[in-house]
Amino acid sequence: MAALTFSFIASLLMTWLVVWSASKHAVLSADHDMSGPQKFHSHPVPRIGGVGVFVAIVAGLWFVQLTQPSEAAPMWLLLAASFPAFAAGLTEDLTKNVTPRQRLFFTAVSACLAVWLLDAVVRRTAIPGIDDLIVYTPFAVALTVLCVTGVAHATNIIDGFNGLASMCVLLMMTALVYIGFEVQDGFVVTSALIMAGAALGFFIWNYPSGRIFLGDGGAYLLGFFLAELSILLVARNEEVSSIFPLALCAYPIFETLFTIYRRRVLKGVAAGLADGIHLHSLLHRRVVRWPAQQPLPKLPHQPQQTVRNAMTSPYLWLLCLSSVVPSVIWWNNTAMLTMFLFLFMVGYVLLYWSIVRFKTPRWLVMHRAKAAR
Repeated sequence: MAALTFSFIASLLMTWLVVWSASKHAVLSADHDMSGPQKFHSHPVPRIGGVGVFVAIVAGLWFVQLTQPSEAAPMWLLLAASFPAFAAGLTEDLTKNVTPRQRLFFTAVSACLAVWLLDAVVRRTAIPGIDDLIVYTPFAVALTVLCVTGVAHATNIIDGFNGLASMCVLLMMTALVYIGFEVQDGFVVTSALIMAGAALGFFIWNYPSGRIFLGDGGAYLLGFFLAELSILLVARNEEVSSIFPLALCAYPIFETLFTIYRRRVLKGVAAGLADGIHLHSLLHRRVVRWPAQQPLPKLPHQPQQTVRNAMTSPYLWLLCLSSVVPSVIWWNNTAMLTMFLFLFMVGYVLLYWSIVRFKTPRWLVMHRAKAAR
């Protein structure tokens, strides 16, 4: 727990420093574009929250280096491997000139570095046919790179509202801490604790008022560590189900796959073309509403747009928990994890299509009736 506390304090202070000095670097760091389909803020906000997360990871690793030097070496290697993904995302945050394809390329480079430095390779999946292929190293490495880049990009996809991505990553890192403790994997436990502290320190400044955004650098960094620690947990511990990482990260992964399906198959447009009909966007527009005669809950000195932004994220935290909780309970039971993964996907699709067709389930909007009374 000391590693979590140390990284949390470092993240909290570094993120505060970025927020406090925003006026000095806003010309580079702030998100001035408030007109896009996925823009839900009312004023320019720094989008370099990844800086605080990165500094917190370094601080946490220095603490481990001083207290448990034998465990620190692989953590430093994993941090070194993450740098291309983080640097590409941070460069986009500062220049707005790095394409999604380029960010995915550098994330793939990071995944390859983790394969080389830590042997972080997917060796089993419990998926018929795939396991027959990945006995050959080139196929195993290719699948690993695909998984890591996919989870990192998926984390960036769900980074749409205050506190959404950081809290989801925090929940999933907490699950990794628990399973790592169950199988006595000190490396995974300590690394996930550091990441949880880094995410929590950022979260405090990001939610509910959105004083700083995670940005592509922060999202890709958190997503990379989430993917790699999940892969390493399974690779280092045979008792952990190979479906566990997929079930744990079901929300960001399926959000991304469903988005690709929507855009490429249903709409016939490029998969990377931004739109405003992600599940979180629909929840914001069609569920997080308040009766016309009732004011929104107030946050000190915050416009209603920011309040509505903050009210959206808890819906998605619950969605994320609906896959995290079964993953923690049945982490070593492939059959149960597969069943819950299937139920999650079905539930996600039913929820999405009900909202997009203006048939929002009544239990999602009960708060409006309570507010009207």
